[in-house]
Amino acid sequence: MTDFPHHAFREYDIRGIAGSDITEPLAYKLGKAYAAMLPATESRPVIVGRDVRLSGLGLQTAVIRGLHDAGLDVIDVGIVPTPLAYYAVYQLEAAGSVQITASHNPGEYNGFKMMIGKSSLHGDDIQQLKQLMLQDHDNAEKPGTTVKKSIAEQYIDFVVNDCPLTRPMKVVIDAGNGPSGLIAAPLYRRLGCEVIELYCEPDGTFPNHHPDPTIAANLADMARTVIEQKADLGIAFDGDGDRIGIVDEQGEIIWSDMLLLLLARQLLQEKPGATIISEVKCSQHMYDGIRKAGGKPVMWRTGHSPIKAKMKETGALLAGEMSGHMFFADRFFGFDDAAYAGARVMQLLTESGSTFSQLLADVPYSESTPEMRIECSDERKFALVEEARVHFSALCYDIIDIDGMRIQFEDGWGLLRASNTQPAMVLRFEAPNKKRLAEMRCLIENWLDNHQ
Repeated sequence: MTDFPHHAFREYDIRGIAGSDITEPLAYKLGKAYAAMLPATESRPVIVGRDVRLSGLGLQTAVIRGLHDAGLDVIDVGIVPTPLAYYAVYQLEAAGSVQITASHNPGEYNGFKMMIGKSSLHGDDIQQLKQLMLQDHDNAEKPGTTVKKSIAEQYIDFVVNDCPLTRPMKVVIDAGNGPSGLIAAPLYRRLGCEVIELYCEPDGTFPNHHPDPTIAANLADMARTVIEQKADLGIAFDGDGDRIGIVDEQGEIIWSDMLLLLLARQLLQEKPGATIISEVKCSQHMYDGIRKAGGKPVMWRTGHSPIKAKMKETGALLAGEMSGHMFFADRFFGFDDAAYAGARVMQLLTESGSTFSQLLADVPYSESTPEMRIECSDERKFALVEEARVHFSALCYDIIDIDGMRIQFEDGWGLLRASNTQPAMVLRFEAPNKKRLAEMRCLIENWLDNHQ
């Protein structure tokens, strides 16, 4: 493969344009290289699933062929949200999983999220996999075989037993034509909810809106429907079902850092002193609120794989990111699952007997920007962040540098970091008022304008 797509091998997954970066020959090589990363004594099958993208079936078939030629058996779970592939690893005692997905990227993308055992591949492991894909590997003497298995009912039974509601709720769900509608709609009905479905038909062209619940415009139809139908809340899912978006009964977005704060407060009533992890884009009020509720907040690097690894390291029971990833190790398996998170949110609301606005009434007011992205090449973005860190450190600013540069002001913060999934810089700011917010933005954005 002379045109190997090195740029597609990112911090915590492999992702690129299907047909040019992500091809079936590449997928075949990935299957064989993945097998080479497993322990030599491993004989358990590998879970393989996919999201709804049009390129998914061909890529899945090629991955399975590579695994077979390496001598591994496969359990094909079909079209499922990524969390169900993870769930299958735990429930079926598998060697790991390969999910063919590009998450929330546009429809022309595809890629791979992987687990070896119960750990997600990220960082150096992704680079090791890439090196193995550049090598030739002999076929096994005995090729592997595939069995197809649906795990949806087993998963739904688990969540229904884990998250009983004290009263039925009326919920609008928006699957963005990804795979989550296949799971969330029957799951929430089993919980006793009245479920109003938006865009729950799987369609890899994503005809209604982009399946990314961090963008307010993508939640507009759901918010309007919540108001029209007088629903209790709306729950949206991204393209592979591991990220959640929430609107309240008034159609207002509950951003993920505030959602994590509410989940943390509920958890800490039962598990005082628990460690709770989040990332550098989240509100300072969230971290302060967790600490005030008796928790141990830990700020860590953005990305589902680094967060999961940090949870295992610290024994954290809960974690979350601004992007909508919510991770539960309390009563669950420690990975990010939007359908399960939605059930936990509804359980929180029914047990508290309160609305979102009532539950968040004591959080101090602040002005904040959404996550802003500025185009910057993959070759330049990390070096640019390091230059900024050196510059502002020399000026004696208080900087958190675990993931980019977060300047901590006495009354707020400003973030500059390199995206791990796109050729872009990510910025976000939080301040007590609009005037102060503008000042913080000018400080970093003016420097950036002069150095890109």
